[in-house]
Amino acid sequence: MAFALLAGPGCAALNQTAVNQLGDALANGDAGFATDDDPELIRSAAPFSLKLVESLLIETPTHRGLRLAAASGFTQYAYLFLEQDADLMADQDFAGASLLRTRARRLYLRARDHGLRGLDSAHKGFATRLRADPTTAVQAAVADDVPLLFWTAAAWGAAITLSKDNADLIADQVLVEALIDRALALNERFEAGAIHAFLITYEMARQGAAGDPAARARQHFERAMELGAGGQAGPLVSLAEAVAVAKQDRPEFQALLKRALAINPDAHPEWRLANLVMQRRARWLLSHTDELILPEVNLPVPKETP
Repeated sequence: MAFALLAGPGCAALNQTAVNQLGDALANGDAGFATDDDPELIRSAAPFSLKLVESLLIETPTHRGLRLAAASGFTQYAYLFLEQDADLMADQDFAGASLLRTRARRLYLRARDHGLRGLDSAHKGFATRLRADPTTAVQAAVADDVPLLFWTAAAWGAAITLSKDNADLIADQVLVEALIDRALALNERFEAGAIHAFLITYEMARQGAAGDPAARARQHFERAMELGAGGQAGPLVSLAEAVAVAKQDRPEFQALLKRALAINPDAHPEWRLANLVMQRRARWLLSHTDELILPEVNLPVPKETP
């Protein structure tokens, strides 16, 4: 009956109020997902929730909370349940894994677009100025924009990683850097070190930066672990993949992943789901150690000629 009343003539304002209230609830309602201990349940529930958010955005396109919910939700779904699944199945089904990565890339770009529209809501023309002069454009962003800056950069960066054959998208890397660097400058403590955790991997691919990329990645790792009180598996897995593999450091690779597996997901309920998923990845990486890091070869010592 309530829905019938809201659909009646003269109730546009009431309907808009209801949509806004539901939008506010959804925009602030991801804690139930983050604390869940059943990743498969969240995998099944997330698509409905994301489509509901997009349905509400048709009615309230400038609702920044909903834009953030869509940007973060699609990014996390694509990473946790598509890209990781693609890695897990690639050995047995390469074609299926490729399809999952293609789908993940599309969702990352969808998340990016939601993020840019959210930033446009507060800073009219932000997306256009970003493409024209990224360094200057991001200076308009303020502390309240950090969540949108972060999730837009995370989605965009992930899409680029899965688009090695797309020169136009790869060229957008400078835009990702402008967004994430501005977010870091405004609030490096965001989400208990999430920006630093993102930069562990990103520094290894950053172009034109001074110094050793591995050293920069390690600095972000240390800060992420400090801000997260050592309770998150993600930074440990990221350093293992991004740096230990690049350095072919088997002992560090295995030690980092074992530390990730030793974390108790129930110790920090707000990170329970993320820790469970990242621990699954840690186990998979450990099982592929010999493929990722070449075993040491002990060459015979040549005999001295008398």
